[in-house]
Amino acid sequence: MLRIVLVPLFVALLWQDTPGMRLGALAVFIVAAITDKLDGSIARARGIVTNFGKIADPFADKLLTGSAFVVLSFLGDIPWWVTVVILVREIGITVLRFVMVRRSVMAASNGGKLKTVLQVVAICLLIIPAQALLGDPFGTIVVVSGLVVLYAAAAVTVVTGLDYCWRAWRIAADQRP
Repeated sequence: MLRIVLVPLFVALLWQDTPGMRLGALAVFIVAAITDKLDGSIARARGIVTNFGKIADPFADKLLTGSAFVVLSFLGDIPWWVTVVILVREIGITVLRFVMVRRSVMAASNGGKLKTVLQVVAICLLIIPAQALLGDPFGTIVVVSGLVVLYAAAAVTVVTGLDYCWRAWRIAADQRP
C-alpha cells in the first residue's frame, strides 16, 4: 500500500523536471521499489503469501512504473510507442489475472520478475538528470544506457505478456469439462 501512496508524490516531483526534483523523484521511486522487494521477501519468509498480495503487489508495481512511463513520455525522455506497448500489456495482463482469479491465481513468473527489474532499472537511469549532473560524454552514456535497458524491458514485456496469455489459455483448457 505504501507504493500506491508514494505514486502521487513521485509524479509531482518528476513533473517539475528540474535536476533537484528529478533526484527527489528518483529517491521516492527507489524507496517504492525497495518496499516491493522487502514486502515480497517478508511475505515469503513468514509464509504469509496471500491471494490478495499476489494481485495487489503487481497492481502497485504497474501503478508506479506506469506513472513513470507516462510522465517520462510527456517530458520527451522516452518514445510514446514504448509507453503504449508497455501499458497495453500491463493493463491487459492485469485484467486477465483478475478474470482468471476464479480459476487460478496466476502468480508472477520469473520472466515477469525480470520484466519488472528491467523496467525499474530503465526508469531509474532515465530519471537521473544525467546531462545536468554529468555533462558530456557521461550524461549521454547514462541516457543511452537507459534507452537500451528500456528497449530490452519493452521486448521482455511483450514476450512475458504472450506467456501469461498462453498460461491462462492452458489453465482454462485444463478446467473444461
